[in-house]
Amino acid sequence: MPGRQELPSTLKRSSKKAQETWVKTHDSAVETYGEGERAHRTAFGAVKHSFEKVGDHWEPKAQRGPSDEQSEKTGAAARRPGKTEEGVDANASKTHLQEVARRLDVKGRSKMTKSELVDAIKKANRKKTAEARS
Repeated sequence: MPGRQELPSTLKRSSKKAQETWVKTHDSAVETYGEGERAHRTAFGAVKHSFEKVGDHWEPKAQRGPSDEQSEKTGAAARRPGKTEEGVDANASKTHLQEVARRLDVKGRSKMTKSELVDAIKKANRKKTAEARS
């Protein structure tokens, strides 16, 4: 099925460039691997190199590159499902993560470690996405 018809809701609320990145990668992955989870993981992997999830949508990152440990993997290791940071740019600076947490109104962010900030942002993102879907 063409990627445009399967576009996830968080990308529907994102920029045209984020949408096109997902659609083109998804459609190419379907040609290579067939329809299914692998095509979706591949498409999200491409999005995560240029965008980060903030609330219920994706925003451009300051610098391209992998956003978490799973996104850094290549070859067979990349094809195995693994823990991701759900679109949060865990490789970003603590200052950047604190700014994202501020925008999402995360309480106690100034005292959090970088890892705690990533977890708090993931939680806030899930909440915003659920609100947007209802």
